[in-house]
Amino acid sequence: MNSTIQQVKQRFGIIGNSPGLNRALDVALQVAPTDISVLITGESGVGKEIIPQIIHHYSARKHNEYIAVNCGAIPEGTIDSELFGHEKGAFTGAQGSRKGYFEVANGGTIFLDETGELPLQTQVRLLRVLETGEFIKVGSSKVIKTDVRIIAATNENLGLAIQNNKFREDLFYRLSTVPITLPPLRERREDIHLLFRKFASTFADKYRMPTIRLTDDAIPVLNGYRWPGNIRQLRNLTEQISVIEKERLITPEILLKYLPKDHEQNLPSVMGSQFDTNSSGNQQMDQDLILKIIVDLKKELAETKKAVAQLLKGNTNFEPINDDAHITNYPNDLIPTASPSITYPVSIDRTPTYDDDYHEPIQEHVEVEESLSLEAREKELIIKALAKHKGKRKHAAKELGISERTLYRKIKEYEITK
Repeated sequence: MNSTIQQVKQRFGIIGNSPGLNRALDVALQVAPTDISVLITGESGVGKEIIPQIIHHYSARKHNEYIAVNCGAIPEGTIDSELFGHEKGAFTGAQGSRKGYFEVANGGTIFLDETGELPLQTQVRLLRVLETGEFIKVGSSKVIKTDVRIIAATNENLGLAIQNNKFREDLFYRLSTVPITLPPLRERREDIHLLFRKFASTFADKYRMPTIRLTDDAIPVLNGYRWPGNIRQLRNLTEQISVIEKERLITPEILLKYLPKDHEQNLPSVMGSQFDTNSSGNQQMDQDLILKIIVDLKKELAETKKAVAQLLKGNTNFEPINDDAHITNYPNDLIPTASPSITYPVSIDRTPTYDDDYHEPIQEHVEVEESLSLEAREKELIIKALAKHKGKRKHAAKELGISERTLYRKIKEYEITK
């Protein structure tokens, strides 16, 4: 490993040796001596805030101001004033002139965390700073020059935000001259136990108690968890166990008591379509509604098989399919696992033949494949529910087992007018 990267880890207390982490640190060190804008991306809790500190420390600006701004924590009505300052009387309550962060940090570095939360008006002002190094205070007409390096970070998909007209495309390209991505903890399996041991030691010193340790069979349990909250979640869990557990040797049984029951992450997703829940930007399909559709489809297929068999035998006295059946219990074998186009084998009984030895009738079976679209079935269920409840969405949503907000979204999606 690069000796400089190792020194950075020791200086900033970074734990781990995964290739993704080392790559991010290497890029940060390469761009540090320049004034290039950097965009740091990664999920919440991966430690994005450490990268701008490294870049500032190894840059020529390290002796000047470093200001970290959480854009998501500042109200929309005051963020322009916070970033660019304001003049006396610029708005109600502005009793005096105030310097903004860009004026205070002149010659230094500004870290804009949660950049995706910036209002569009503020994005225009920020773009001007990036292009010309100029800004105007709120309530002023005087142009002020500033020499500030901007490092931005976000856990949002800015590409999707651009498509939804929530983020300016030109600003995105100005910010992301050099992109740095920090991998999620689930892609750093080799680092999870190292981080756990570091946190355990830290909390043992903080609370003056013996350090907790994992048994050999508990380590795979820790590494196998998905960690949706990443390093922040692992740190909080380690602190909980350190404080609450009297036993210092942590077994799998003890560890499992503290791992959240993430049922949602274990649910299957419908792949390869607009219902793919693992692809950002694709519309999610509610699991309860999927299950209801599958149950209804299987019920109707069973009724259809029965009806066809009776018709072929010349018997027209059979029970019709009940379209209004309300099913709430979902058998385990009905959870969808593949494509939204599901094929079921349907067995149809034809004229019986007889075996010469046993003289017993033998039914001849023909396999017929029937393809059913979940999307079409979902739309049909929604229309039936609305018709049944005379257009009352609240009651229709309750019937379908989804929220009224989800129902409203799907009505728009399928362009249901009645």
